[in-house]
Amino acid sequence: MTMTKIGEQMFRMKEEEVVDLALAMFKQQVSEIPIYGKYVRTLGIDPASVKSMFEIPFLPIQFFKTHRVGVEADGIDFTLFESSGTTGQVSSRHYVKDIEVYETSFLTCFSTFFGAVDDYCILGLLPSYLERGQSSLVYMVNRLIRDSHHPSSGFYLNNDEALHAAIQRLEAAKQPAILFGVTYALLDFAEKYPVSLHYVKIIETGGMKGRRQELLRDEVHAILKDKFSLPQIYSEYGMTELLSQAYSLKDGLFRTPPWMKVIIRDLNDPFMLSSNGKGALNIIDLANMYSCCFIATDDVGEVFEDGSFTVTGRLDNTDIRGCSLMAV
Repeated sequence: MTMTKIGEQMFRMKEEEVVDLALAMFKQQVSEIPIYGKYVRTLGIDPASVKSMFEIPFLPIQFFKTHRVGVEADGIDFTLFESSGTTGQVSSRHYVKDIEVYETSFLTCFSTFFGAVDDYCILGLLPSYLERGQSSLVYMVNRLIRDSHHPSSGFYLNNDEALHAAIQRLEAAKQPAILFGVTYALLDFAEKYPVSLHYVKIIETGGMKGRRQELLRDEVHAILKDKFSLPQIYSEYGMTELLSQAYSLKDGLFRTPPWMKVIIRDLNDPFMLSSNGKGALNIIDLANMYSCCFIATDDVGEVFEDGSFTVTGRLDNTDIRGCSLMAV
């Protein structure tokens, strides 16, 4: 099966079809993604012998810091996404061959969880990402802003007063809105402008970026719920190395679109995988069709029998990332 054929099926697939498509993608990527093929061969694995998703080798996420992970193609303009990180860290780099795959992924995912984007005003409070540039999160939110067609939609960089005024107008007009915010900026904004919200949803994207003391996600949400009188704070689980997102709509429980699946990796044996339980998180993201669909992350959490998952922290001796909050 070619990459084109896989791409045609991916965003129409049902959840039960992900395993067969993942196995097809694995065999394709071993031959077409040089660094992934080399990694699999170094492990001494014969791709033809892999019959289960639990036998697929997952590429350690650090490879995106040290290697170019993706297809090699001359004459193609790749879109480069780079992780924000904190000062002194090596950034991950994701070369995206077909930006339409990313756009289709995040637009389909957004509509699945929240409905039509043009029903909302979209607000962005993502200062560290905007300042760094080449952020996949900024790219996504910018497209959502554009597709919302609302005059108040936009990024509010270093302008909390204008954001507060916009939120007051939206609440007065009873206009549904979504505020995407990096964690430290949301906390800063909440301290300066606490307000009771009824029509504005808040999606925290993680990340203190060294600006504030690290907190558990539950602690962050408790502060934000109190400051904004909201029953729930939503979360987005995404990262530079992935082209799909999971969303939590309640109590830190994330769910994925059909073409994305999270499984558990044993903390002591990285090749022991299971469909549920506690451990490190391995992610199948079929939208990564031109880079690598099988990523072993540094995040720790729990996957439940229905496929939902939580993120509870990070492995020791790994960088603090914007995609999740550390457990301290």
